[in-house]
Amino acid sequence: MLNTPPTHTPITRRLAALLAAAGLMASMAAVAPQASAQALDSPLHIVVGYAPGGATDRVARIVGDKLAARLGVPVVVDNKPGAGGRLAAQQVKNTPASQNVLMLANPAVMVVAPLVFKDNNYDPERDFVPVSHVNSYDFALSVSPTLPVRELNHLLAWMRANPNQANVGVPATGSLPHFFGLMVGEKAKVQTQVIGYRGSAPLLNDLIGGQVPISVDTEDVVLPQHNAGKLRILALSGEKRSPFAPNIPTFKEAGLDLAATGWNTFFAPASMPKDKAERLSNMIRDVMQDADTQRKFKDAGMTPVVSTQAQTAAMLKAYKAQWAPVVQKSGYQP
Repeated sequence: MLNTPPTHTPITRRLAALLAAAGLMASMAAVAPQASAQALDSPLHIVVGYAPGGATDRVARIVGDKLAARLGVPVVVDNKPGAGGRLAAQQVKNTPASQNVLMLANPAVMVVAPLVFKDNNYDPERDFVPVSHVNSYDFALSVSPTLPVRELNHLLAWMRANPNQANVGVPATGSLPHFFGLMVGEKAKVQTQVIGYRGSAPLLNDLIGGQVPISVDTEDVVLPQHNAGKLRILALSGEKRSPFAPNIPTFKEAGLDLAATGWNTFFAPASMPKDKAERLSNMIRDVMQDADTQRKFKDAGMTPVVSTQAQTAAMLKAYKAQWAPVVQKSGYQP
């Protein structure tokens, strides 16, 4: 029997080109995850308008560390304190489109300041684009241990009966606690005399010592003193109970139909290309869904928020609608 040698089909130039293209596509697919991870071509700078160590700075560093791994470029937190955070906003708004810069800011900078400072030199809606809402915090209504009340409705009754003594201390005139204190008074229809302090520390001293009967401050400031029995928090301002203080009622649970929070949100300068801002928003959202990120926030006593860019914009619109009338009605001018 004649052995027929195997037939070899010659590789034509067309077939060779097709194989080469297939090989190229396979190699591109192999590196695609790496390429998508490097969404930026240079370092990302996160500008914080406060000194290192504060709550906003801590948020920026937790998110920044996680973002760096996803972006494939360094993420640098730039602290630019001054003018209550407004200096940072004034600088970031002028960022060229070619630079990768985000600002992490709170309502004092992006809602209150534009309403009360005539020389603000930035417009939050014109000069910035909301990117991602990443955390929120409650306000606490606390009373001195010298005041004989243990529930919010008892305090409101006491305030109505003693209008000349119903002074409410806040950490600073023009601060969010200041305007939330006015919000409480308006909602409860009680007269409130707000007294601004130079920071939370002297306010706490006077509250604990009985020099001021009532205070409004952020939850993280007063909760350790409440847990130590040095003062009493009667209500917290969130829609639901705080995970850090599950035994303290919300204002709504305590009988006053009021909820309001503070927040930290990433903003991009209006000069940033739309697609880049969207990519960063999606990546930050992914970071905030990460279990380790959630743990780090909670370990730091902060409430993490997962939000799309559209949800962030809607939150800001609703927030301004709630707070702007209170700020404007107060007549506050720095």
